[in-house]
Formats: sequence, C-alpha cells, structure tokens
Amino acid sequence: MAALPRTVTQAAMIGAPETSERREERRFARSVLLFIILGFAAVALAGITSVAVMVQGEEQTGLVNHTHEVERGVSGIRLALEEMRSARRGFVLGLAGDSGATYPEASRRLFDGIARVGRLTIDNPVQQNRVVRLSAMAGTLDGLFKASMGSSAQRVAISERERQQLAGKVEALAMQMLVEERRLLVARDASRIALGRTFYAVLALTALLLIAVAIGSIWVIRRYTGELLASRDQMRALNQNLEGAVAERTTDLQRANDEIQRFAYIVSHDLRSPLVNVMGFTAELDAAIEPLDLMIGRVEAEAPALVDEEVRRAVREDLPEAIGFIRGSTQKMDRLINAILTLSRQGRRTITIEPIALDQLASSVVDGLRHQIDEHGIAVTIAPDMPKVVSDRLSIEQILSNLVENAVKYMKPGRAGEISIAARQLNGRVLVDVADNGRGIDRRDHERVFDLFRRSGVQDRPGEGIGLAHVRALAYRLGGTITVDSDLDVGATFTLNLPAEFAGEKAALT
Repeated sequence: MAALPRTVTQAAMIGAPETSERREERRFARSVLLFIILGFAAVALAGITSVAVMVQGEEQTGLVNHTHEVERGVSGIRLALEEMRSARRGFVLGLAGDSGATYPEASRRLFDGIARVGRLTIDNPVQQNRVVRLSAMAGTLDGLFKASMGSSAQRVAISERERQQLAGKVEALAMQMLVEERRLLVARDASRIALGRTFYAVLALTALLLIAVAIGSIWVIRRYTGELLASRDQMRALNQNLEGAVAERTTDLQRANDEIQRFAYIVSHDLRSPLVNVMGFTAELDAAIEPLDLMIGRVEAEAPALVDEEVRRAVREDLPEAIGFIRGSTQKMDRLINAILTLSRQGRRTITIEPIALDQLASSVVDGLRHQIDEHGIAVTIAPDMPKVVSDRLSIEQILSNLVENAVKYMKPGRAGEISIAARQLNGRVLVDVADNGRGIDRRDHERVFDLFRRSGVQDRPGEGIGLAHVRALAYRLGGTITVDSDLDVGATFTLNLPAEFAGEKAALT
C-alpha cells in the first residue's frame, strides 16, 4: 500500500494528454541543457586554445633565447679574431717582450666559437653555409698568421695585404651572421609579443565565458530549485492524509478478502445440498438396477419374445455405465467443493505468530510422511542450523508438507529419489528451498502450476490441482511468495520466500 500514491500519480500522468505548458517546459529544458553544453564546450575550447597559445609562446621564448645564444657565439668569434690579430701584431712588432704566447689561446677560442655556432645553427641552412665558409677562411687565416710569426723568410713571402683582406672577409662573414641573427631576433620577439597578447585575449574570453556559464547555471538552478520546492510542498500536501488513505485501502482490501472467503464458503456449502441429492438419487438408481436385471432375467426365461436387445442393453450396459459416470463426476465435484471449503477455512483461520526453528519443523514434516518416503526409497536431506522465523507454525507446516508430498508423488520411475530441504537468510527475508530430482516441470508451466485446479505434465497421479494453489495462498497470507525453478526430467526446486519476522496480515496486504 505504500506504493499507492505513486501508482495513482503515475497513472494520472500517463493517462493525461501532454499539455502545451508541459511541452513548453520540455523545450525550455532542452534549450537550457543545450546552452550549458555549448557554454562548457566553449570554455573547454578556450582553455585548449590558451594552452596552445602558451605552448607556442614558450616555443617563441625559447627561439629568442636561442638567437641570443647565437649572437653571443658570433660576437665571441669576432672577439677571438681580434685577439688573434692583436697577438700577431704584438709578436711582429716585439711590443712588451710579447713572444706570441697568447696567440694559441685566441686561435683555440676562435675555432671553439665557430664549432659552437655551428651546433647552435644546425636548423638554419643559410647560417650553416656561412659557418662552413667561416671555418675554412679561419683555417686559412690562422695558417697565414702563424706563418707571419715564423722565420724572416716566411714573413717576407706572405703579403700583409693578403692577410688583411682575408681577415676582413672573416670579419664581414661573421658580421653577416650577426645581422641574420638580429633579424631573426626581431621577428621572433615580435611573434612572442603577439602570442602574449593573444594569450591574454583568450584568457579574457575564457573568463567572460565562465562568467556567462556561471550566471546561466545559477539562473537555471534557482528556477529548478523553486520548482522542486513547489513540488515538495505539493507532495507534502498530497501526503498529509497518506496514513489514513493507506489504512482505508487496507481495510477495503481486508473487507474484500473476507467477502471473497465468505462467498466461497457459502457457494461451496450451497453446492453441497444439490450434490448430496444427486449422489443419493444416483445410489437409488444403482440399487434399482439389480431388481430390474432380475426381472429381465425372469422375462427372458418365461417369455423371451417380450425382451428385445435394446431393452436388455439399456438395463445391463447403458444404465450402469451412465450411473458410473454420474457417480465419478459427483465424487470429483465433491472433492473440488471440499478443496474450496478448505481454502476458505484457511483464510478465516486466525494466524498465531511464534518463533519457529525451521530445521525442527522440517524434521517433523518428514517424519509425518515417513511411510510414503520409505515406501518409494527416497533419501531426504535436511540442512542443519537453518535460520529461525517468527511466523505462523501451522501455515508453514502445511506449505512444507504439500511441497514434500508433491516431491514424493512425482518422482521419476527408475531413478533413486532425493529430496533436500535448506534455508538461508537474506536482507531480512528467509528463503526455504525444497529440491528434488523428480520428473520436473516444463518451464512454460512454472506459473500455471500454482493456479487452482491446474496441473502440469502427465496426469497419472491422483489429485485435483489444489495443493500448490493452497501453498501460494498460505505464502501470500504470511507476506511471502512461492516460486519454482525446474526443467523436465531434471527435478524441481520450490523456493518459499518469507519475512524473517511476520508483522501481521495488514502489513502483508500493504
């Protein structure tokens, strides 16, 4: 019964046509969702763009620093060249007792500087070409300088003008490299500044988008929060009389259940009176057959022409057969009426709640059916330490008796019979399993076997199809359920699902 308001509300919502207001709300919700998705997508795109701009800016900064390194390298080449020229000049003029001891150091710095610039400009083909030319000319110039600092004959052979021209070419080539790096520096620095401006612009745009999304989200949240509060107030108003509605509904269900039980009892009781009359008159007809048969015999002996074959067949064959059919049908109807009366009386019986040890109760049930079990040679296993339940002992005993008796009745011929009874506790419920290795039940009949007067499989065992219906009625009354898992020729497992503590019939109905 706790689910009644929700069910009624859902039914009303499903049955009611969609209004224009609801359609408008759905369109608005879709628009807001699309706006939020687009806003966050734009923010994400702006963030990605910011990262990309920042990475490019770092790359440009690295290039600018790289250009400064090349500039310092080219300046070092020019300085080393000037030191070589000064050292050679001092040696030739014999100034300050200079013996040319600093020239080798200046020459080493020149070639180290050229090699370093070559490594730094490995990505610039133009500068690489100049480095190759510079290295060749520096080698030639170094040879001329060293020759000019040799013997007097060597000094005279080498033209000073030739040395000066070559030194000028080296200086000019180094200057070209320096000018190229300064040009690259200006371009790269301008690109770095432009990327910085772009980065700040993207950051500003991202901030604006974040503010817009935040404002839109707050507005949407406030609107839907207001609607939720209104819905909560409406639900509170609808649920103010919920307890009364539940109690009233429970009373109606109990009243309807009692009325059905009374109706079944009255109908069954009233059907018994004409049935008893039919059975009585059938007995009288059966008793009248014997004198009729004797009279037919005397007439056949004294005046055979008076008895034809049709009369003889009617008295000796047709009439006994018809009475036999009538008696069989009335007996079956009597058993069905008794079954309905039994179900009706069970529904009117007062439930007595008490603690029940399921293992002891199962042993008692098996002992009550011991004669049938031993007669069929069936092995019964009862699991130890089964959980206890607080419920109606008689109802559970009847359920287990019906299940075990059914298992015994429908064992598969030629197979050693096995029956097991076990129980487990799960989430405040107790599940009792009664399993067998009998003939099984077709999966299509798993539900119908619990219907009144419905049976499954070959009907070669006595019964009217009320046992499992009785079991389900008892399980429902205890607030539980009964299910079966089975396949043909494999066996069946009936699972009784009961509350660990039965709270009463009203709770079971709700």
